[in-house]
Amino acid sequence: MSTLLLNLDFGKPPPKKALDGNAKHQKFVKKRRLLERRGFLNKKNQRPSKVPKPPSEPPRKGEAPRVDGTWKVPPLAKKKKTTVAGSGSEQFLDKKTSVPWLTPAPSQKAGSLVATVDLLGEFQSALPKIKSPPARPRKKGPQKNAPQNSTQAHPGSTCSEASQKTPTKMVAIDCEMVGTGPKGHVSSLARCSVVNYSGDVLYDEYILPPCHIVDYRTRWSGIRKQHMVNATPFKIARSQILKILTGKIVVGHAIHNDFKALQYVHPKALTRDTSHIPPLNRKAECPENATMSLKHLTKKLLNRDIQVGKSGHSSVEDAQATMELYKLVEVEWEEHLSQNPPKD
Repeated sequence: MSTLLLNLDFGKPPPKKALDGNAKHQKFVKKRRLLERRGFLNKKNQRPSKVPKPPSEPPRKGEAPRVDGTWKVPPLAKKKKTTVAGSGSEQFLDKKTSVPWLTPAPSQKAGSLVATVDLLGEFQSALPKIKSPPARPRKKGPQKNAPQNSTQAHPGSTCSEASQKTPTKMVAIDCEMVGTGPKGHVSSLARCSVVNYSGDVLYDEYILPPCHIVDYRTRWSGIRKQHMVNATPFKIARSQILKILTGKIVVGHAIHNDFKALQYVHPKALTRDTSHIPPLNRKAECPENATMSLKHLTKKLLNRDIQVGKSGHSSVEDAQATMELYKLVEVEWEEHLSQNPPKD
């Protein structure tokens, strides 16, 4: 039997086997890990590292463990944002805050899904009740401040239906004429004055006739040659006067002569001639059908002297006197005209 000889060298330890492979393999592993960190490659299932994990804490209330061993923390409860009706301020209410008008009835269970709370109804019932003022009835049609008509100047007189239907504006007119044409027999307009219901002057101008003046008639008209130097031409003055008269009640004494000088025809329904108003003659104790002069009626009823002296008449003074005379019989005469309207 042959002997077995073993050549063992106990002086040097045996070479350790490289765990990580050769240098080429290590270079490959480093490159792969670099690409994995940059996201170009998925991580390779490697052996778990021997790094000790931190001691795990006990789970909190309401937390649930995940698959990877971490704990999921529920989000914090958000505060409900509620707006109180009737105020611009906003209030933040926590879930745990108990509000009387948001608390459900005791009979309902808090955990029941079927139980619903009518928050809007309870909220409205908790608000204080405000009594609204009674609504005023609206009148049909646009409401405008009606201007005062001529009958309101007499507080003691009763306004009749006829006077309320008349136009709300009234003016009085008086004109002065000069002689033109053959021997000065044609009457042409040389001055015109218009006053309102209160006697305020609306228009007073000297007017230059289109024809040559033969007779100034200064004794009656008060017109002189110097008045015609800066007088308004007839066409311009006529357009200005007609703008004032249009749509208004025009009062005058023997007013047909004034309209003839203006070459104008005013509606009879809007014309009041104090020389043909029977109630005015009765007040002056004159025959009803007689044509009385403006001077006589003013002296008799107003106790005033007009058209005196040799300087001529004043058209402003005559127009104001005409309006005052008409006011004396305005209500009575307007009632008569409402029952017997004049025909054009």
